[in-house]
Amino acid sequence: MLKGQAQVVVALSGGMDSAVCAVLAVRDFGAAATAALHVNYGQRTEAREQQAFQAICDRLEIQRHLIFRTPFFRAIGGSALTDERITVPDAGPGIGAHIPVTYVPFRNAHFLSAAVSWAEVLGAERIYIGAVQQDSSGYPDCRPEYYEAFNEVIRRGTREGTIRIETPLIAMRKFEIVRLGLELGAPFDLTWSCYSREDQACGTCDSCALRLRAFAAAGARDPLPYLSPAVAQEHS
Repeated sequence: MLKGQAQVVVALSGGMDSAVCAVLAVRDFGAAATAALHVNYGQRTEAREQQAFQAICDRLEIQRHLIFRTPFFRAIGGSALTDERITVPDAGPGIGAHIPVTYVPFRNAHFLSAAVSWAEVLGAERIYIGAVQQDSSGYPDCRPEYYEAFNEVIRRGTREGTIRIETPLIAMRKFEIVRLGLELGAPFDLTWSCYSREDQACGTCDSCALRLRAFAAAGARDPLPYLSPAVAQEHS
């Protein structure tokens, strides 16, 4: 058992946004008071995301971390991330205009519930999650009002009612998140964003497209390897 009380739990998927949130948590509370939570939910890139999570924790010296599995998302299906019968689509010109097939039904509610449960045990009163509303795929569980409502559930449904979810990136554009991460020394080289591949990022899914556009708009080079340099250059 690690000594000292955790003050913040970070929902750390291993992606770009969650990595920046982890850096903010360590900056705000210190590595010793930060706990990182990762969920394997049957997604296509489960192993690669877990690898990114572990590497980020090591780089940021977050020693208190937890990985758990929620197998029911694959059984439920209905998302291209968890159902192999549904193809992960290439990014189109209207990303975020509608809810895409990569949306995992009500996923963040389950992640947040686990984070709140762990926070109660640890004595932490803050939960950081890298939800982003602008420049996103349009997921309904990334809206500010969703987290406002969830905080009310926490207030009414926990022992002390003092735990709060913080979404420090939710109003930022993706390129602003890249710039912030670069200023803070976020380990972008360790992160993984691709929806469909684990060896090289495809460069064509919504997540890859948003990431490539963000780095290009920030005037920075994305350190991830992409399947085709030509594909990556199209977004730069």
